[in-house]
Amino acid sequence: MSHTPHELPEEFPEHVQKMHDLKSSDAHFAKLFDDYHDINRAVHRAETNVEPMDDLAETELRKKRAALKDEIYRYLAA
Repeated sequence: MSHTPHELPEEFPEHVQKMHDLKSSDAHFAKLFDDYHDINRAVHRAETNVEPMDDLAETELRKKRAALKDEIYRYLAA
């Protein structure tokens, strides 16, 4: 499989350990993390035409990914 950009450890390399700890101890954070991962993969598949979709649907996925990333960052910065 090709490299998928926007993986959370690459986005927040200074918080890798905290992400790991939160995934284990906070169910809500774990769900956010998993949802981000799923959406990020879907965006990547759309961008690489593995699973093409219309522009509007792809844009909506990108917006969801950005919103999740923002929420995850708020957890990490706290």
